[in-house]
Amino acid sequence: MRTLNYKHLHYFWTVARAGSLSRAAERLDITPQTLSEQLRQFERAIGATVFTRSGRRLVLTETGRLVQGYADEMFVLGEALEDALESGSSQAMLFRVGVADAVPKAVAYHLLEPVVIGESAVRLVCREGELTELLAQLAANRLDIVIADSPMPESSSVRGFNHLLGHCGTVVFGSRTLAAKHAGAFPACLNHAPMLLPAEHSPIRSRLMRYFSDHRVRPDVVGEFDDSALMKAFGQAGTGFFPGPSAISSEIQRQFDVVAVGTASEVTMSFYAITVERKLAHPMVVRMEQSAREEFFRR
Repeated sequence: MRTLNYKHLHYFWTVARAGSLSRAAERLDITPQTLSEQLRQFERAIGATVFTRSGRRLVLTETGRLVQGYADEMFVLGEALEDALESGSSQAMLFRVGVADAVPKAVAYHLLEPVVIGESAVRLVCREGELTELLAQLAANRLDIVIADSPMPESSSVRGFNHLLGHCGTVVFGSRTLAAKHAGAFPACLNHAPMLLPAEHSPIRSRLMRYFSDHRVRPDVVGEFDDSALMKAFGQAGTGFFPGPSAISSEIQRQFDVVAVGTASEVTMSFYAITVERKLAHPMVVRMEQSAREEFFRR
């Protein structure tokens, strides 16, 4: 069984970030020759090469990239601890939040705003990514909570619990030029109109398409997006109409200079806090859930 030498791992991590032995040696206050020998010992210990040379540059191998990913988490967190201790802010509460990439940024901000402006000292750490990836980090205790636009998948192996934060209707937006071109009663005005939609795995996608089918509307889907911000950017350019949460309708119109062409109240967007706790206990999560239920989703 291998025993990892963390000093050697730190040397590797410094070289990986610096991009060269000389710069890394200067940061570590050792000679390049000594550092080179430490790296060789590290490679012998793990049984793999972590760097190859490309001219004068050091390039990470596939194993090197894997090791760097873990080292980043370990040493960045260690540096954060040192900063907190040196600044005397060790009493600040660390709140680690994962935000699924399908959740609109404005929604995530409003959900987390009560935590940031609260009286208690809080250090907020946000991670964004795919829901499955974030759930894995939650299970590994790297996150306190995951904010998502859907409950945990039933097939997930992670033991977690869904806490509904709230829901709202769906508004369809478009550029002023596009809205004028397809003027008329909603949603009939969207028949054969260009439409931008979330990716197929998004829960709102199927609800919206069912809504269109019920109203005998067939929009022309010209784009599908995992990233809601990118979808809005294309919508702002007039590429097509796009959906968004009614809770942030005014912000979307102001930020992207678009207009609301209609509201599908029955097409609900729901947002969840996913935790490993059956009952919410983290004070920041409790505050967020209460504010979402009593203020944000009651607009």
